[in-house]
Amino acid sequence: MEQFSVEIKNCNSIESANITIRKGALNIKYGPNGIGKSTIVKAIAASIAKDGSLSRLKPFKHRKTGDGKDPLVSGIDGIESVLIFDDAYISQFAFQPDEVVKNSFEIFIKTETYVSGMKEIEELFSGIKSSFEGNESLITAISDLKELRDAFGVTKSGVLSKASKGYKAYGSGNKIENIPDELKPFEQFIKSDNPSGWISWQAKGNSFLDLSDNCPYCASDIKEPEKKNFVKKVSQEYDSKAVEHLNTLQVVINRLGKYFTQICIDKLEKVTKAKVELSPEAVNFLSSLRGDVETLIGKLEGLRAISFFSLRDIEEIEKEINKLKIELNLLENLNSFETKNIVDPINMGLEELISRVGVLKGNIGKHKKRIEVSILENQKSINEFLESAGYKYSVVIKPEADSYKMKLVHQDFDDHIEAAAQHLSYGEKNAFALVLFMHQVLSQNPTIAILDDPVSSFDKTKKFAILNELFRGKISLKNNTILMVTHDIEPAIDVIKSVRPLFVAANPTACFLASRDGKVIETEIRSEDIQTFAQICSSNISAIDNDVIKCIYLRRHFEIVNDLGVEYNCLASLLHGKDAPTFKDNVETRLMTSHEIERATSEIKKWMPNFDYTEVLSFIKDRDSIMKSFHDSSVGYDKLQLFRVLMEVHGHKDSTISATIKKFVNESFHIENEYLMQLNPHKFDNIPGYIIDECQKIVQTIN
Repeated sequence: MEQFSVEIKNCNSIESANITIRKGALNIKYGPNGIGKSTIVKAIAASIAKDGSLSRLKPFKHRKTGDGKDPLVSGIDGIESVLIFDDAYISQFAFQPDEVVKNSFEIFIKTETYVSGMKEIEELFSGIKSSFEGNESLITAISDLKELRDAFGVTKSGVLSKASKGYKAYGSGNKIENIPDELKPFEQFIKSDNPSGWISWQAKGNSFLDLSDNCPYCASDIKEPEKKNFVKKVSQEYDSKAVEHLNTLQVVINRLGKYFTQICIDKLEKVTKAKVELSPEAVNFLSSLRGDVETLIGKLEGLRAISFFSLRDIEEIEKEINKLKIELNLLENLNSFETKNIVDPINMGLEELISRVGVLKGNIGKHKKRIEVSILENQKSINEFLESAGYKYSVVIKPEADSYKMKLVHQDFDDHIEAAAQHLSYGEKNAFALVLFMHQVLSQNPTIAILDDPVSSFDKTKKFAILNELFRGKISLKNNTILMVTHDIEPAIDVIKSVRPLFVAANPTACFLASRDGKVIETEIRSEDIQTFAQICSSNISAIDNDVIKCIYLRRHFEIVNDLGVEYNCLASLLHGKDAPTFKDNVETRLMTSHEIERATSEIKKWMPNFDYTEVLSFIKDRDSIMKSFHDSSVGYDKLQLFRVLMEVHGHKDSTISATIKKFVNESFHIENEYLMQLNPHKFDNIPGYIIDECQKIVQTIN
């Protein structure tokens, strides 16, 4: 099978790491926390991105030395794109305010089939669309028409609103064209390019007139009241906002002039330059002009936006298209030569579309059906997973104005949930996001997809439900190149051994990652490597020469099979360094009888024929011998158990053991924290290097 042989150097705590990623397969990389699994993910992603972020992984010890040990990733040639599932994915991509996952339309609907179907439909609209594409004058005209329409707003009853910009501009007459005689000296300012700015400036100065007999603008003498009144006259006669509206509208009207009939232009000239307030006839004319403009805008906007989305829910498409035809002869104010030059090509394109409406209806119908099938398949896939995992949520893909969006619903709530992230628990978000991630991978088809510790927080049932959803069935990642890094052995147990036939289509492979002195190596995990701890105990007892370590594993064996009788208690007493075996019955501890000792010894000898309590105890109590065993052991798990014996028998109350180390040692010792099936620590050493290092430091303190 083809594979990527990836080498990583000088990234965070990793001096070097070598991993293989088989193409078109599920690659599980299992290892304990702290060995650099997330660093491996970051290094691969940064190297593919080529955005300079790889340099941020440079180990701190190399940052000031200038020794040239920069982060390096090799062996990824051919990996052009990557998608990563991690905590950042859940927070940044999934559970958006108005949809379950960002760009749900792109992920769940916009397939190659969808794109080709849309292309066929869009080609039918090409005759209409071509009239708008690149036609800047038309786009500007539509914008100006909208501004003119909006300036003359109407009330609910359809009457021209006196609160509108247009009414305020012209309602009291055009005071820019008709300047009162007494204000003629200000004509150049009032008819400037920015009259409202000047009027506003002039009005602000009026508040300072009473501070002095000098003009606040030019400091000339204006002691006489009539002079001050003259200065105030401008702000009394002119409202800067109304003048601003008037000036802006006049520019728009001038630009639109070529689209108006001559009769309309003449009427507009008369109305907009009138000296007196608007007459009922003038208001009626402006209302009529606004109605024509509104109609034309509606037709142009409808034609510009014509698409599959605008017609998908229309029962009678032919009637709807006919409604878009622009009957310019009925728009008396706009029936000009220039407007005809715009409208005629559009109407011709519309006529061509009408002649092929049968094909259009067929294409839209087929496209809708394809989308419906896609929606049902995606909804069913996700909802079946949610149901199998015991969640009360489901998803529904709903049509939007120009797309589709996936929404989240709850079985106890009728409408969709807008703030999904606020209602879902961490586990629910994690499980949900994993399935959404799968669909994104299927949609975007990256060269590699990476799952960074995706299922360790779930119980067994949900773990299997997620693995089943991700790597089995028609909609799954079974043919994609997937790298899963995890500190959870269960995914490897499931896909490599327990239910391997169910996942064979995903071509699963699993490797154990171990790290010593910053060097990460991987060892393939085969089906036969996954054993019960009882099998591991039996195998190691037979293979190991050291009697103390044999006793450690045998004690574990009796604990696993829940045989806590005399043989278990005998070994426990021995490993605690007791001179004579004791028996713990509930809360009371007593010395074992000679008969019990004989029975325990007989049972232990079935596993260790040469077992002798006194000889092993003597070895344990000999500090040099047990310390030598500790130092000689190359297996982290054995080393940890020997450390526990050392501290029990030879440690002293002042020995400093951090809470973290103590917890790790204790949890590694007790069977209730082991999985039913696991890897033999003699082949797959899963004790982190830093734990062993700390144990060795503590052992050095024993006198």
